[in-house]
Amino acid sequence: MTAPAPPRPLESESLTLTVNGATRTIEAARDTPLLYILRNDFALNGPKYGCGLGQCGACTVLLAGGAARSCVVPVAAAVGRETLTLEGLGDAAAPHPIQRAFIEEQAAQCGYCLNGMIMSTKVLLDRHPAPSDDRIREALRFNYCRCGTHVEIMRAVRRAAVYVKHARES
Repeated sequence: MTAPAPPRPLESESLTLTVNGATRTIEAARDTPLLYILRNDFALNGPKYGCGLGQCGACTVLLAGGAARSCVVPVAAAVGRETLTLEGLGDAAAPHPIQRAFIEEQAAQCGYCLNGMIMSTKVLLDRHPAPSDDRIREALRFNYCRCGTHVEIMRAVRRAAVYVKHARES
């Protein structure tokens, strides 16, 4: 029986990403988790490292309009596709309606889950502008909040739906 071949070193290459509307080129191995590039190379701290397994939702970004767990998505999967992070929605001076709703409803205690909750809410409201409570629960079921602000989060999503609807009508 022969020994398995040693693992090949990961080779870096030039990769071009579009993140929050800006195109940037980096040197990275294709299988580097997108989360590492966003946080370490682009200084975008909205997506958080939570479980590292794609199960808690803290690292959620929008990739080509769908929710993606950036801790398990290789950076190569983002090449040629738009990536949107929490920072791309809005900022303190001009928050996105969803961010504003979460602030107004005080839907955070520690805030670690908020990135995933807000980004998942964005996908939900893009697809279903007036979601039922059951649909909201379904959309957020893979985003874990250990602080127990679920009631406030539900209120924030309902308020966000009203704000987004009003913004679309204006």
